[in-house]
Amino acid sequence: MSESYDFLFKFLVIGSAGTGKSCLLHQFIENKFKAESSHTIGVEFGSKVVNVGGRSVKLQIWDTAGQERFRSVTRSYYRGAAGALLVYDITSRETYNALTNWLTDARTLASPNIIILLVGNKKDLEDDREVTFLEASRFAQENELMFLETSALSGENVEEAFLKCAKSILAKIETGELDPERIGSGIQYGDASFRRLNRQQQQQRRPECSC
Repeated sequence: MSESYDFLFKFLVIGSAGTGKSCLLHQFIENKFKAESSHTIGVEFGSKVVNVGGRSVKLQIWDTAGQERFRSVTRSYYRGAAGALLVYDITSRETYNALTNWLTDARTLASPNIIILLVGNKKDLEDDREVTFLEASRFAQENELMFLETSALSGENVEEAFLKCAKSILAKIETGELDPERIGSGIQYGDASFRRLNRQQQQQRRPECSC
């Protein structure tokens, strides 16, 4: 039996190599830590149906390689993404300093309206921290991003990060800021939505019928 959902959102997980992007995706999909993780070559993919504000949403997630040599390959996957997790490693100043470049790529190649959540990963390595919560929070504010610190190891805030981003997309659909029918929006109606719309249309037609 195929999955039933109201919406499908295309998501990206972007950021420098070694920030734990694949581990975040694995923790979200499988609810466990991926102990042996090598650098992603090109792009990896995962999907999960979640409940967002009473709606069933399928997240189609593309985990992109952070290494520079794969940049040209991964950039082609940005097109038509509705949301993205922009990941840095709280123990690596270098990955934090690279955020502006990743952010520019996402807003240029995906869409200026893409919903982006900044993720400070490896929260479990507090003793090795190089980037403060306050500093990253300020960066998020200046660039109109949502922000969370996560631990792919313990699972802390991992699901919350994906759900927070999805909630923001859903809210913009409901206010009309995002149109699922616009090509390249990164959003599609699922079969459950179509069934609901059809039911509503049938109910509206019934009173007109004088049998």
